[in-house]
Amino acid sequence: MNDETGNEGDERSGGVGALGDFIRSQRRLADLSQRELARIAEVSDAYLSQLERGLHEPSVRVVNALSSALNLPSEKLFGFLGRSDDGAEAPTTEQLILTDDRLTDAQKQSLIELLNAFLTANSQT
Repeated sequence: MNDETGNEGDERSGGVGALGDFIRSQRRLADLSQRELARIAEVSDAYLSQLERGLHEPSVRVVNALSSALNLPSEKLFGFLGRSDDGAEAPTTEQLILTDDRLTDAQKQSLIELLNAFLTANSQT
């Protein structure tokens, strides 16, 4: 059943759903199909689809395989699942941008590039 925001209700838990959104967003930014990413990460197409929809919590092996395939640190993916070594961290600005369904992938990429440019400029002052 959908709630007032149009999202599925109880099927997706917060961390797993956010992880799925993040994986989908990163896959699209990498210009990979689900089938291509599944092949690179050595998981089935169907399982990757379920992960992206937030229906399953992936194993450590799968998280490591996906992070490798997407050229991301595995800690970033584990952070969505509350498995980070730093305890309960607030999501980063980049994570919030990447998981915001109101933005297109191109808009997300532009915002991240702009954010990184600002951060770089601020670190040089």
